[in-house]
Amino acid sequence: MEPIFTNEAVVLGLLIVVLGAVFFTEKLESKGWKRFYTFVPSLLLCYFIPALLHYPLGLIAPHYFEQEPLEAVLKAAEIAPPEGWGSWTYEAVKTWLEEKTNLEESAYMATAKHSNLYFMASRYLLPVSLILLCLSIDIKGLINLGPKALIMFFAASVGIILGGPAALLLTSYIAPGLVDMSPDELWRGLSTVAGSWIGGGANQTAMKEVFEVPDNIFAAMIVVDVIVANIWMGFLLYGVKISDKVDRWLNADSSAIKELEERVSDYRMSVAQMPSTYSLFIMAAVGFGGLALAHAGADWIVPLLTPFEETLNEIGLSSLLSAFFWLIVLATTYGLVLSFTPARKLEGLGASRWGSLFIYILVATIGMKMNLGEVVKNLGLFAIGICWMLVHVGVLLLVAKLIRAPFFFVAVGSQANVGGAASAPVVASAFSPALAPVGVLMAVLGYALGTYGAIICALMMKAIAS
Repeated sequence: MEPIFTNEAVVLGLLIVVLGAVFFTEKLESKGWKRFYTFVPSLLLCYFIPALLHYPLGLIAPHYFEQEPLEAVLKAAEIAPPEGWGSWTYEAVKTWLEEKTNLEESAYMATAKHSNLYFMASRYLLPVSLILLCLSIDIKGLINLGPKALIMFFAASVGIILGGPAALLLTSYIAPGLVDMSPDELWRGLSTVAGSWIGGGANQTAMKEVFEVPDNIFAAMIVVDVIVANIWMGFLLYGVKISDKVDRWLNADSSAIKELEERVSDYRMSVAQMPSTYSLFIMAAVGFGGLALAHAGADWIVPLLTPFEETLNEIGLSSLLSAFFWLIVLATTYGLVLSFTPARKLEGLGASRWGSLFIYILVATIGMKMNLGEVVKNLGLFAIGICWMLVHVGVLLLVAKLIRAPFFFVAVGSQANVGGAASAPVVASAFSPALAPVGVLMAVLGYALGTYGAIICALMMKAIAS
């Protein structure tokens, strides 16, 4: 129930030690380690080791119940806790409390604890990272990437829209009783997954409200959404390691991407200098000052738009009411603007390397949130999720093969849909830090289109379910 380490400082230290250990072993000259990292990308380990520390090792957890206070609540209500529940996951304990007791939610949730590390990384480190990564952005180089990036983004969206109905049709035909839900409950619940996978959290919440999804079904869908999306992200990170082989199979021309990487690298070398305390503080001021401006702007814009909430929901632009959406947009815009100023020379002090450091910390906190044990408990829903993702992948690879798009566009187009602004730059920067802004820009487009695509997908699933 409670992880071994509950102190946030200890958990953060442990995650950073894991990151350090991964990078240390990656640089070792030992043949064993070199062979290991030939097949396993370091970024994938930075993602999955924290997940394993959560489950099954139980060392850390994003959410947990404090056992003694919770047992006191049960004792006061004359309810005996089940045997061996000290080893249960947060999700299992919460499900038992909801289904097997008549306690008020407020009574037992008062004993729940939630880690703020992902919030810290996504709301503070991610915006700073985007600013630092965008400082040296090569606008001309991005334009030279051509239309294939957008084509693959839209192909990814179409794959999600078609994948939901196709997965529902396939599983209902092969195994009609696979999921313990009525067809009506199932399509409504899956509409929230479509909202998340095409847009993001705001689009997911919009689908919950539009299609009146009950809270218990919504909770189950969130588990499927997070686990399946994170497993797919793991495959994408592995794909980065073999991207040259995939590009050859796709007959893709990745010269524009290579040229952009080289131009950014050449620019970094031309302005490289030994960092001093003074220069590092200037860089920190630019990054964290931009963070302050982005948060202030988001806090100002959202209340201005709130009176128009009903209208924005009706036209599918509920993302505009999300503070996180504006935080990402404003931080990226700030970084893009600075790329036209002398602040661009901060790349010589390692701005993109600091940005990458913050990205890796975000990756570790994302991995920490994943509970691999939940896969076993929701096999029916996961079967639908996996089929759905396979259709998405199939559409992506088909389109990529037809237009000879590099794997970079496949991976980032997919993650901009499925993962959103928090993880699209992670996948993009795995190819090269110079490419992180591509992931951000695509993810922002996903926020804008997510609700429309999810509604189309939901209506198709409704037709199949009925």
